[in-house]
Amino acid sequence: MLDCYDSAEFAVRSILNYIDGNFVRGKRDFADMNPADGSVIAQVSEADQNLVDQAVSAARKALWGEWGRRTVRERAASLHHIAHAIESRFDCFVSAEVADTGKPITLASQLDVPRAAANFRAFADLIKTASLESFRTETPDGKDALNYAVRKPLGVVGIIVPWNLPLLLLTWKLAPALACGNTVVAKPSEETPATATLLAEVMKEAGIPDGVYNVVHGFGPNSAGEFLTTHPDVNAVTFTGESQTGAAIMKSVAPSLKPVSFELGGKNAALVFADCDFDEAVNGVAESVFLNTGQVCLCAERVYVERAIYDRFAEALKRKAESLTVGWPLEKSTDLGPLISSGHRQKVLSYYQLARDEGGTLVAGGGIPHFGNALDSGYYIQPTIYANLPETARCVKEEIFGPICHIAAFDSEEEAISLANNTKYGLAASIWTTNLKRGHRVAQQMNVGITWVNCWFLRDLRTPFGGVGLSGIGREGGMHSLNFYSELNNVCIRL
Repeated sequence: MLDCYDSAEFAVRSILNYIDGNFVRGKRDFADMNPADGSVIAQVSEADQNLVDQAVSAARKALWGEWGRRTVRERAASLHHIAHAIESRFDCFVSAEVADTGKPITLASQLDVPRAAANFRAFADLIKTASLESFRTETPDGKDALNYAVRKPLGVVGIIVPWNLPLLLLTWKLAPALACGNTVVAKPSEETPATATLLAEVMKEAGIPDGVYNVVHGFGPNSAGEFLTTHPDVNAVTFTGESQTGAAIMKSVAPSLKPVSFELGGKNAALVFADCDFDEAVNGVAESVFLNTGQVCLCAERVYVERAIYDRFAEALKRKAESLTVGWPLEKSTDLGPLISSGHRQKVLSYYQLARDEGGTLVAGGGIPHFGNALDSGYYIQPTIYANLPETARCVKEEIFGPICHIAAFDSEEEAISLANNTKYGLAASIWTTNLKRGHRVAQQMNVGITWVNCWFLRDLRTPFGGVGLSGIGREGGMHSLNFYSELNNVCIRL
């Protein structure tokens, strides 16, 4: 069992692989670190090739067992049971997520865990009403034929999720996969293994048959990630994470032509027009830059402001950044927790230095906060704003994935659109204007998967979600998810 993390004392525990309804130890362990103070909170058992083989075999066996015989309504009821079981262990999920990620408890309790339960409920309800095409067709001899589609599971699905929103993104993929009748082998990030493992206990409690949900822990190359994506009996792979890793996974699945769904990185733009609701725009842009310490693929790292309000807006955003409380994740007053790891902090700090080297002007932040206590051993960093970088600068072009943005002025709507679209990424954009016609007009010219107008991070789970360019392949959400996790077969009957 994976007990609730004691928020006061992080006792070292074991996090095991979960295969065919049993917790299984691998051949070696690695440390799970608490980003808030650098302490070891768990030893995680790494899955070798043999354990991944066992997990895939268990999933394939379950595919044709009791789970495969369940009707759509029975599977939907099972997903509702999972949602209820998550909520019954709400505090355990929150404490595990906070300990693993270092995100503020307010964020984990208001976003990550509620959304996990909501994901299961949304796809449970959707699968019961999902319609398919049917056509009555005239045959060459003047008679009729009936064509109708049948939805079947893809089979065994490999799910690989990142460390920034580990439970939210796992359930975002797991729920529709199960709704469609698939079985799953999940590989959480090595940085955040806890909630995927806790979810295994919930699956048992919810009556999900053994082998339907399996968890293998480890890394990417020459570890669980590679063993899973190259496995011949895995029928599809879905991944959320950085673009470079997505490219590597695409290479590994190419020989077997597995279908893939990738939601990858972003270098997202926020466009602030002079006619915006000023306070609403400042608050919205600040949230889009700094939420989860900037570790969200949808965060804005490029902020473009119409010149008439640029100075005022830059000053207001600076004040907002400097007002954020960086601190212990369990304090309700904390706005920003640490970055996920020491290595990631070094990466983000290297971009802070690069921005200076490239001629940027520091507006706010730019360093490491000091606490004078155990938090100094954590991976904290200051929320940071730079200005006056050329559009060709690496800090303007490359995804940083930290609490940083570059702010620049524009003079016309056409220039704003051009600046926003001048990137190899294409995940998200936000537009701030009180001119409704402009909002519609500019949004439809954004070369991204999702555009927000006068809001950010607002989602309807039925809508398409994904990116273009280096930001991904395919769409998730609503029927788009169900269609990815299904094999649609046509039946033609001569009447």
